[in-house]
Amino acid sequence: MDRYDRQTRLNGFGPEKQEMLCNAAVLVVGAGGLGVPVLQYLTAMGVGTIGIVEQDTVSVTNLQRQVIYRTDDEGKPKLQTAISRLEALNPNVQFNPHPAYLSTANALEIIGQYDVVIDCSDNFGTRYLVNDACVILGKPFVSGSIFEYEGQVSVFNYKGSATYRCLFPVPGDAPDCNAIGVLGVLPGIIGCYQANETVKVICGIGEPLTNQLLSINILDNIHQIFTYQTISANLRISELQDSYGDSVCDPVTMELLTVKELQQWLENGHDFLLVDVREKDEWDICHIDGAVHIPMRRVEASVSSLSKKKPVAVICHHGMRSKAVAQLLVQVGFSEVYNVTGGIHAWASEIDPGMATY
Repeated sequence: MDRYDRQTRLNGFGPEKQEMLCNAAVLVVGAGGLGVPVLQYLTAMGVGTIGIVEQDTVSVTNLQRQVIYRTDDEGKPKLQTAISRLEALNPNVQFNPHPAYLSTANALEIIGQYDVVIDCSDNFGTRYLVNDACVILGKPFVSGSIFEYEGQVSVFNYKGSATYRCLFPVPGDAPDCNAIGVLGVLPGIIGCYQANETVKVICGIGEPLTNQLLSINILDNIHQIFTYQTISANLRISELQDSYGDSVCDPVTMELLTVKELQQWLENGHDFLLVDVREKDEWDICHIDGAVHIPMRRVEASVSSLSKKKPVAVICHHGMRSKAVAQLLVQVGFSEVYNVTGGIHAWASEIDPGMATY
């Protein structure tokens, strides 16, 4: 049909792939910053059935990034407001509203109705719940997250690939945008990547981000792909936990280290290893004396050269890449790992204002 003419003209896509989209059922968990671009593009592209899990109402503070909502929507339920706009965008799509928070009581029933799950939540409890339910039900899910100026995307549990627990065996710290802020375009960019990965999974085209974590920094346009391994035990989850609340979200072994605490460690001669995982051009601009430079993409191959007997602090530009590396070090057996919050940017702002930055 004319609505999908431009994508069905694509070599390697065509009417056959469009039919796959039209026959697919996708669940989007959250209709906020990440969920809005996911919903808009999958609706426009013709995914046949889209379920939406959402319980929140529209706030005026949402409007700089959740562009499906308008000023006069303040106080209205996001779920029905979004569906109304999406139906106007494409009346051929069926929308299934799920006006509830995802929980152990409803996760299996809701997720079981769909082919692919797209996690657009902002907390670790929901991410682990989605992961475990998808493993039990054999459903792939596409994950996205944002932190300050960086975002991450990955595809889990697809054709035997790694799960969320393989990448993040223990929860980290997940402050939301209410606390740390967010540039309006970032969730739009990451949400579009999530929509793209979903189309690839549904249609069997391209190479989905399985066993790969795409990290994007929108300030310097650095795109990194970080690989991680499948842990077979994580593929054998057979039941949900009793709770995915605060107890699940508490960090276990990965700790946070502020730049002021890092300064104290360095000044006091604390016995630890500081690993800078930025790229060489970033390192050449500025770095902290005494740090070891191992670009993020080379960390996995360099793990054997690092001592597990002393604490390891990981630093990058803003703290997102270092967080992923710190989680990897935890996964491979490092017992005391720290992520330097705010990264070199915070160090230059709070500790060394004379440092050349970028």
